[in-house]
Amino acid sequence: MNDSKSEKPNTLARLRSSLQSIPESERKVAEWILRDPGQVISCSMAQIANECGVSDTTVLRLCRDLGLQGFTELKISIAQDIVSPTQLIHDSISSGDDPLTIARKVFQTNVQALYDTLEMLDADSLTTAIDLIERSRRILITGVGGSMPIALWAYQRFMRVGLPVSAPTDIYLQIMEASLLSKEDLVIAVSYSGMTTDPVMVVSEAKKHGAATMVLTGNPQSKLAELADVKLLAVSHETRSDVIAARVAMSSVIDAISIVISLRHLDNALAVDKKIVNSILPKTY
Repeated sequence: MNDSKSEKPNTLARLRSSLQSIPESERKVAEWILRDPGQVISCSMAQIANECGVSDTTVLRLCRDLGLQGFTELKISIAQDIVSPTQLIHDSISSGDDPLTIARKVFQTNVQALYDTLEMLDADSLTTAIDLIERSRRILITGVGGSMPIALWAYQRFMRVGLPVSAPTDIYLQIMEASLLSKEDLVIAVSYSGMTTDPVMVVSEAKKHGAATMVLTGNPQSKLAELADVKLLAVSHETRSDVIAARVAMSSVIDAISIVISLRHLDNALAVDKKIVNSILPKTY
């Protein structure tokens, strides 16, 4: 007797089978997806809603009707349906690639993300972001999951130039700190997808108390981006849910900001760095 369970139909199959039973507004979204499933991977929920002439809620409702938790799971599920397994590890590689070839392809993808992000950097937004960071009495950085390492990198870079920055790793602490911010303060949210609910909660809480808001993201149409006083974009074309090249691009944006601030306040930045170096010298060999 065969004890194996039958596999659950993939998302595209479920979409096709549901066309006659879902409301007309959701059917518009389903038909748009089925015409070219690949485009879903690079679109935000807001972009799809705009293309279909429906609300964001309609797109989310379709996801739920398919048995998915939300839009991010829809994108991941469709990616698994239409791309090769190796693309879910890294878009450029093939199963027969040797280690050095894989390394070259990973490096090339990261370099391309840097070039694309540089092209998308808006001079006015960058200057506004730097000015906000400089004049803020207190800076809270929020990020969760794969964005947390970038949030911590921003914390380290800004701390090393003498900025009053914090980046608690616990989401409850992030929300609590946000509640204590004021109009003299700034919250910086890092989220490539812009769809994660936790940073939205932190930024929303900070805005309630008058704090300025800055977002570093790859999704300018996201709810998180809508909350921002200033948006900085990172660009990366990756199928995988856990982006790699995007983190390189976002880290580079942070590096650029910290260098500009260091140059503007050179004496202070050098003094802070000297204190930090002297403090850790006893731990070096």
